[in-house]
Amino acid sequence: MNIQFECADKVNGLMTITVEQADYQADVEKKLKDYRKRAQMPGFRPGMVPMGLIKKQYGTAVKVDEINRLIGEKLYGYIRENKIQMLGEPLPNEQQKPQDLQGDGPFTFVFDIAVAPEFKAELSNADQITYYDVTVDDKIIDDQVQMFQSQAGEFVEAQEWSGNDTLKGDLRQLDAEGNTLEGGITTEGGMIMPSYVKGEAEKKKFDGAKPGDIIIFNPKKAYPDNDAEVAALLKVDKEQVKDLESDFSFQLTEIRHFQPHAVDQELFDRIFGEGSVKDEAEFRQKIADGIKPQLVANADFRFLRDVREYLEKKVGDLTFPDAILKRVMLQNNKDKDADYVEKNYEGSIKELKWHLIKEQLIEQTGIKVEDADLKQVAKGAVRQQFAQYGMNDIPDDVLEKYADEQLKKKENMEAFVDRAIDGKLMFELKKVVKLKTKKISLDDFNKMMQNA
Repeated sequence: MNIQFECADKVNGLMTITVEQADYQADVEKKLKDYRKRAQMPGFRPGMVPMGLIKKQYGTAVKVDEINRLIGEKLYGYIRENKIQMLGEPLPNEQQKPQDLQGDGPFTFVFDIAVAPEFKAELSNADQITYYDVTVDDKIIDDQVQMFQSQAGEFVEAQEWSGNDTLKGDLRQLDAEGNTLEGGITTEGGMIMPSYVKGEAEKKKFDGAKPGDIIIFNPKKAYPDNDAEVAALLKVDKEQVKDLESDFSFQLTEIRHFQPHAVDQELFDRIFGEGSVKDEAEFRQKIADGIKPQLVANADFRFLRDVREYLEKKVGDLTFPDAILKRVMLQNNKDKDADYVEKNYEGSIKELKWHLIKEQLIEQTGIKVEDADLKQVAKGAVRQQFAQYGMNDIPDDVLEKYADEQLKKKENMEAFVDRAIDGKLMFELKKVVKLKTKKISLDDFNKMMQNA
């Protein structure tokens, strides 16, 4: 077997593999003998079928399989041994001549190999990158306290409407003279939130409303160009309100006022467990302690993004084997066409460039992802899910159980590995570069992230 590799421009590789009969013949003969031992043909005892018949029936297929196996083995072996950084998979050269595999060879196969561009991405203490220290200020804590109050709040009956209260009452369609329309729409227990009424004139009619009041308003004017909202209010089909112009009477029977929970011991126990917090000062400190890790995670995310931008500029433009990579991209998206490749190629190359830079950073820092790292990432993901529902003090054994379940799902593994790598990479790179620490409020940090 003869293997030749050419890469004149350093990115567009051409590999030529010539296979001689001697390269595959012994393996083909061995496999055909195995076929003969198992072959069953009428008129012959098992294992006694003439080899000529075996070769006639299976010879070409076995030879093709062996040649393909041999090519794959030698091709990837050559790439590994010569440390060629191949992008994607090898593709048959478009000028490849058809091979007549019925004969004995030699057979010549030519492959296009996309080779990664050569560059060096290094960081040291001479490289300065800003690290944002997002401060836990009173506003952040106040917002979190209000969220906890809202989550633990309840609806209470009120005697006068105010703010975002919900009004409950009976609706009756009126005629032109303001009387109840016989056979008109009647709705028992209709619910309306005046704060969501779009028509300002209709909204004002509910100011100061009290149980027992009768309010005359027009639903279509209250919700202009929103028949779905009108139909929901009146509990009828959307078609019934299409041409509706009537006023309605609304006899108010109940005002439901949402009352946030008081900042008291009951709230402390509900959020952090009984007896964990004794007063409001401890409550706020506990909230601050819980918020800080998330702010650090946000700052780390920004730091890694800034490292990426910094290194992309430092590395500069790279030359890629565009024609081969577009073919690879098309092959990997068989349900798409060439237009899709053209539209998405630039973004794909940008991500590929960062991937190659990241590989060098991983090698430079020597980081490795262990099972324990994946477990920590999975536990962090579970902890975030619980936190979205206000559940912040989850026992570690519960987190372990849910994390184990997440790790069993193969579709999660790639994301967990990426997050583990990013986490370890951020930790190491913060020790490598010179950090320019800058304190910043959460509001300003969020604005910066939105505008980036």
